[in-house]
Amino acid sequence: MTDQTPATTRTVFPGISSRAWEHPADRTALTALRRLKGFDQVLKVLSGMLRERKHRLLYLASSARVGPRQFADLDALLDECVQVLDAPVRPEMFIIQSPEANAYCIGMEDPFIVITSGMYELMTHDEMRFVIGHELGHALSGHAVYRTMLHHLLRLASSFGFIPIGGWALRAIVAALQEWQRKSELSGDRAGLLCGQDFDMAIRVELKLAAGRHLDKLDSQAFLAQARDYDATGDMRDGVLKLLNLEMQTHPFSVLRAAALTKWVDTGGYGAIMAGNYPLRSEDANASWADDVSAAARHYKDGFDQSNDPLIRGIRDGLGGVVDGVGQAATSAADSMGRKISEWRRNTRPSDEQQTGG
Repeated sequence: MTDQTPATTRTVFPGISSRAWEHPADRTALTALRRLKGFDQVLKVLSGMLRERKHRLLYLASSARVGPRQFADLDALLDECVQVLDAPVRPEMFIIQSPEANAYCIGMEDPFIVITSGMYELMTHDEMRFVIGHELGHALSGHAVYRTMLHHLLRLASSFGFIPIGGWALRAIVAALQEWQRKSELSGDRAGLLCGQDFDMAIRVELKLAAGRHLDKLDSQAFLAQARDYDATGDMRDGVLKLLNLEMQTHPFSVLRAAALTKWVDTGGYGAIMAGNYPLRSEDANASWADDVSAAARHYKDGFDQSNDPLIRGIRDGLGGVVDGVGQAATSAADSMGRKISEWRRNTRPSDEQQTGG
């Protein structure tokens, strides 16, 4: 059954802050990333090398921009999600040809949403509302900046190979960004549910992402039971294998995403927002990172999600010296990477004769 409720009858959240839907592990992982002294410098190097307009032009030239005349159904859904989350900015959205069911939000200055044709064909109209709300949540939370950074760091690693000075620190930043990205997906799912306001529909999206379009052969309760079995299975060896299975994954596994969203609903987080009890953007400047860390510590103490997260453990146990050490090495890595980029530019720039046709 699909929800055909008009957007005008859905609850809207005037002035809502992204903190309302952000998972505590997501917020605290970002806090940890910002503590890396070299992190901002790496971001500046990448931002200077890759101009935002050039990045956007790639999608403008290779995909279809959503609007009233192209994928008007998705254009309307984006309007609905912007209205519900009271988004101050409406991001652009593109459809790109790919059989993979995927969607993402990228861009450092003006984030935009990209949805694959595989995702569009897999989901119904109302399920797409959840997908678009999920990506809009990423945009409003500022996730796109760090996702774009991760994307380009991975590309640079393959282009320039091993960076000897502080190379281990860059790899640590990449690993931290990948772990944070998986946490941020839980935040996106919450934003998607707030836009769709249909829990069963949200779980259907996770079912389809796990097993395809054959919902008649799936059962949501059996699907959620898999998450309980996963958590209860095995010994220390299985715990290590679980971490290895997550390595290089951009998203948490669909079964666990469904369980995390279910827990948020069952523990009252979703209901409180629906009742109008949520933080406001106007209060963001007064928000305490210490409170975020405390919330994440409680989250991990209760045994929910990945208790071995190195970022959260580092903050909880006060390993500031380790973080500062990584930050200092990352500063050196950023300087080294900047020099390598400059050298690469000089070596690949055409000569004056080539530029003039001589």
